Amino acid sequence: MTKSPKVETIEPKSRRQVTMKSLVTEGPRWCPACGDFGILMALKRFMVTEQMPQAQTVHVSGIGCSGRTPNYLNTYGLHGIHGRAIPIATGLVLTRPDLNIFIESGDGDALSIGGNHLLHGINKNINCIFLLFNNELYALTKSQTSPTTRKGHVTNTQPQGTYLDPLNPIRLALGMGASFVANSADWMMDHLGNTLRLAAEHQGFSFVHISQRCPHYDKAAFTHKEYDWLNFLVSDDGVPPDKRVADQGNAVPHDPTDLASALRVAENFKTYLGLIYRNPKKPRYDAILREQRETAKKKSRENLLDRYEI
Repeated sequence: MTKSPKVETIEPKSRRQVTMKSLVTEGPRWCPACGDFGILMALKRFMVTEQMPQAQTVHVSGIGCSGRTPNYLNTYGLHGIHGRAIPIATGLVLTRPDLNIFIESGDGDALSIGGNHLLHGINKNINCIFLLFNNELYALTKSQTSPTTRKGHVTNTQPQGTYLDPLNPIRLALGMGASFVANSADWMMDHLGNTLRLAAEHQGFSFVHISQRCPHYDKAAFTHKEYDWLNFLVSDDGVPPDKRVADQGNAVPHDPTDLASALRVAENFKTYLGLIYRNPKKPRYDAILREQRETAKKKSRENLLDRYEI
């Protein structure tokens, strides 16, 4: 009796199980102990936990150490030019609302040359997850002052110490009218993963600030070995404290729908982690435009160019 040949059924990529192994592309090229490793791992774990289809996920970045992130995730991705990740992602949001869109941007990329695009991305409230990797300097170009470098810190561009007070990215996002603002840290993977989950559930521009260590150029930027200074913002629908250090930090009740309270938290944002603000009622530019296109009355194109006749 002749055996029937074995037929292998190949499951569509969008339905295949997402695993840590399936997300691997190449070994990351960051400095040893860089905080970007932790963020990358949190992104991978989140995608695996949520079984987020790789073929329906896009990571978009600009220039800087954070810009390499799309290279290290086996999804669709685009490593854009300096400060332009948001307009690239906006095009994707408008044309492919079915995709899961992440934007990875550093403090220099997002708040310096890309600051104008950040303003409009937040204002338009396009549906995406925006991750701000904040290591408080330009690291890829070997330690120059960035918009968030703390005053007095010595850099290659200001060797006598940074002249000005740093920008406050949380206060900036709230002032621009962000519909979702959260704060986490690269060394708290459990907390960061839960933050990503809430950001993905939110319909709109999810602004996630991440304190990111740069041990090569600024070891003193963040206190990450002691936690008595740390406050976890807690609410019924917020981010739970990080399991590893929950008993070492302080749990602070917070209403994420209260903008005034969120602004008070923003003044000392480094010491507060969690969901700072959320407004699900803020209109979305992409949703409005899509609705207008779908409900627009069709017009004949037969005489479309007649008025241009000479």
